[in-house]
Amino acid sequence: MWLPGVLVAVAAALLAGLVHALVPGVPLLTAAVVFGIVAGQLPVARRQLTGVLAPGLSVASKRIMRLGIVLLGLKLSLVDILGLGWVTIATTVAIVVLTFFGTLWFGRRIGLPGQQPLLIATGFSVCGASAIGAMSAVVHADDDDTATPIALVTLCGTLAIAVLPALWHPLGLDALQYGQWVGASVHDVGQVVATAQVAGPAALAVAIVVKLTRVLMLAPIVAGVSLQERRRDGLEAASTSNAMPLRSGTDATTRHPPIVPLFVVGFVAAVMLRTLVPVPDGVLLVADTLQTYFLATALFGLGAAVQAQGARAHRRTCTDGRPRFLGAHRRPRLRRRPHRLTGRGLRVDRLGSRRSGRAADISPVARFGSRESTLLAL
Repeated sequence: MWLPGVLVAVAAALLAGLVHALVPGVPLLTAAVVFGIVAGQLPVARRQLTGVLAPGLSVASKRIMRLGIVLLGLKLSLVDILGLGWVTIATTVAIVVLTFFGTLWFGRRIGLPGQQPLLIATGFSVCGASAIGAMSAVVHADDDDTATPIALVTLCGTLAIAVLPALWHPLGLDALQYGQWVGASVHDVGQVVATAQVAGPAALAVAIVVKLTRVLMLAPIVAGVSLQERRRDGLEAASTSNAMPLRSGTDATTRHPPIVPLFVVGFVAAVMLRTLVPVPDGVLLVADTLQTYFLATALFGLGAAVQAQGARAHRRTCTDGRPRFLGAHRRPRLRRRPHRLTGRGLRVDRLGSRRSGRAADISPVARFGSRESTLLAL
C-alpha cells in the first residue's frame, strides 16, 4: 500500500513550503531534503520509513519526481537562453560536460561503489537532487547508491548559500559576473535564487537563466546514459545466451531500458511548448507551483533513504576507508569465489550469499579419488 508514504511525503513538502514562507532565505526544495534526512535519523521514525511508509516513499521519489521534471521544462524558454549569447552558452555547456565526466572519473578512481559516481556527477553538474532522482530512475539505482549523492549535493548547495556571497567582493566580480558564477555552480534552482538575490535583480535574472541552461542539459545526459544502459544490457544478454543456450519453454526476449525515457521526452516537449506557444501567466504560475511541490515531495522520499544507508553501514561496520571522506559506505558484495581444499582427492567449493551478507552454510558431499564433487548449499 503506497498511499500512506505518499501522504507523509506530501505533508513534508507542505511543511517545507511553510518554512520557506516564514524564512524566504531557506529554499523550499532544500528544506524538503533536510526534513527527509532528519526523519531518517530519528529512531522513532526509522521503523516506519523502512516499513509501512516505504512503498509510498518509493512512489514519491520515482514517479512523482518524473512529473516534476516534466513540469520543470515549462520554466525554460530557448529564447531566454539564446539571449545569454553564444559565449555564455558555450561556457555553461562546457562547465556541465567537464564537471560531469570529471566527477564521474574521480568517483570511480577512488572506488565509490555501485552507481554513486554516476549519480554524484549528475547531481553536481546539472541540477542537484532533482537530477539525481531522474538519473536513478534510468539506471535503477537502489537506495544505498542514492543516499550519499543526495546528502552531498544538499550539503554543498546549502553551504554555497553562505560561502558564495562572502566571496563575491573579495574576488572582484561585478553583479552580472557574480550571477553567472552562481548559476553555473549552485545545484538547485531555489538555492540559486537564495544565493544570487543578494547581488540585485539583474544578477538574479542572469543566474536563473544560466542555471536553467544547465537544467536543459539534463535531457541529453539522461538520454545518453539510457542508450549506454540499453547497449550494455544487450551485450550481457547476448553473452549469456551464447554461454547458456536457452532451454525449451524459456523466453528469449530481454527487457531493455527505453532509448529515451518518457519523462525526458515530456521535459523536452514542455520546453518547446514554452518556447513556441504563448502560455498564459496563470498557467505558468500553477505549473511552477505544482512542479515545486512535486519535486519537494520526491526529494523528501530521497532524503529519507539516507537513513537506510547509514543504518545498514553501522550494522555491518564495513567501510574500506577510501571513500570515507565523501560519506560513502562500501557494502560487502560477496561473489562466487571458489576455494579449493584439496586432500586425498577432496575438493570443496564455497559460495557467498549476497542476500544475507554472510557465507552460506555448505554441506559438501565429496567423492574421494574423483575430479568432481557434489555441493549442497543450504
